[in-house]
Amino acid sequence: MRYRRMPIEIESPEQYGYDRIDNNLAESSVTDMALGDLDVQLDELVLAYGDHRGAPELRELIAADDPALGPDEVLVTVGAAGALFIVNSSLLAAGEHAVIEFPNYATNLDTPLGIGADVERSELRYEDEWAIDPEQLAAMIRPDTRLVSLTTPHNPTGAVIAEGDLRRIVSAVEASSAVLLVDETYREMSRAPTPLASTLSGRAISVSGMSKSFGMPGIRVGWITCRDPDLMETFLAAKEQIGISGSLVDEAIACAALRRKGPLLKAISEHVDANRAVVQAWIDDRRDLEWVEPRAGVTGFARIRDTTGVPLDRFYEVLLGELRTWVGPGHWFGFDDRYMRIGFGWPTRERLTAGLEAISEALRRVRS
Repeated sequence: MRYRRMPIEIESPEQYGYDRIDNNLAESSVTDMALGDLDVQLDELVLAYGDHRGAPELRELIAADDPALGPDEVLVTVGAAGALFIVNSSLLAAGEHAVIEFPNYATNLDTPLGIGADVERSELRYEDEWAIDPEQLAAMIRPDTRLVSLTTPHNPTGAVIAEGDLRRIVSAVEASSAVLLVDETYREMSRAPTPLASTLSGRAISVSGMSKSFGMPGIRVGWITCRDPDLMETFLAAKEQIGISGSLVDEAIACAALRRKGPLLKAISEHVDANRAVVQAWIDDRRDLEWVEPRAGVTGFARIRDTTGVPLDRFYEVLLGELRTWVGPGHWFGFDDRYMRIGFGWPTRERLTAGLEAISEALRRVRS
């Protein structure tokens, strides 16, 4: 495995310093939860090794999301990032073929590349409203394809794979020797979620976690769901070799949150919907910026319509250095910096509005 630091991590708000950013529109999660909001009692928790698959109650709470799942079809991991690493490193070896949606959350591409896999990108286009083409994707699957990797709801665009398209993709994968991985980290932020991919086929794997939709990245709890016992045994072996078991403290906090999932997500969704409307109104009022309105999740992938007279490096320098506002520049996702990911789930309404005004001001300042 060849590791390299990714720009999205090097330039992240937590690395740059939250105290140096007034308007943080770079986050891809909702507002961070405080431990006191959950009424968690940990005094009697014995700090032993935990169940290697994850706390039984936690797996039951996760499986309760879909009647087609059982607790034994859930493996708790160190965040969704840990789940993605386990799946990719378990299924891919150097030279093996993988079809991966692009753009994407950076680790979905960088881990297969670090393994040395033969990565072929299934490219989404702004002009197609970031929609995936199931037939085109199916045509990319070869006899030696080991993995097909998708994300829905999509990061950074907020696009969603329609249920019919997802079922067609599952059928194409089942007709091959490949396995389907679907990163579903933002599923709770979808107004009409499609079925979990892992419930549609034993050859499909779903990944999610507590970081994005619940605003709890600090506890590092994610999970894999899959109905194939052999694959799950492999993933468990990988987890045991990487870290044996998870943190009992983190898993207890995740249980407390999932017991209150309904009211928590209701409040979070109301905040996200209101903030999305603020960004949409701002976009509608501008001639120099555009995006495909996100259908789910907490981010959108905006772009500058015409970069003539807009030095992009200087734009980001002014935005962050002078106006103390940050977004996710396009190079975080392998795109040019005409594109920017705007996160609207994390900031307050006040900070979101100030951040949008700062983007407008930065564009004004740098135009020649």
